[in-house]
Amino acid sequence: MEVLVAPKHEITWHLACRVDDIPEDGGACALIEGKQIAIYNFTRRGKWYATDNECPHRQQMALSRGMIGSQADEPKVACPFHKKTFSLQTGQCLNDDSYQINTYSVKIKDGKVYIGI
Repeated sequence: MEVLVAPKHEITWHLACRVDDIPEDGGACALIEGKQIAIYNFTRRGKWYATDNECPHRQQMALSRGMIGSQADEPKVACPFHKKTFSLQTGQCLNDDSYQINTYSVKIKDGKVYIGI
């Protein structure tokens, strides 16, 4: 019997910015490998998140300017234009199943923010 193993995706860490560049309980955008990545400093939770910056609803580069908060226990960001909300953990749209965004790993080291792609 042949066993198929899914290939592991290696993460490449990219320096995005300094910790101080991202507002507390807010977000900012960094260009990494030609892609706009929204980075969130969710201070109230003591966690960092990263997602696509593009809202797939209207293809607007705006999620880094969205409001972050929680829905039940799910951390989320709301698009500032049309209020579509996305899980910061999974990228799933929480108020419309037809939309999803990518999420990325975040590492903080020596006062710098690194994004894993």
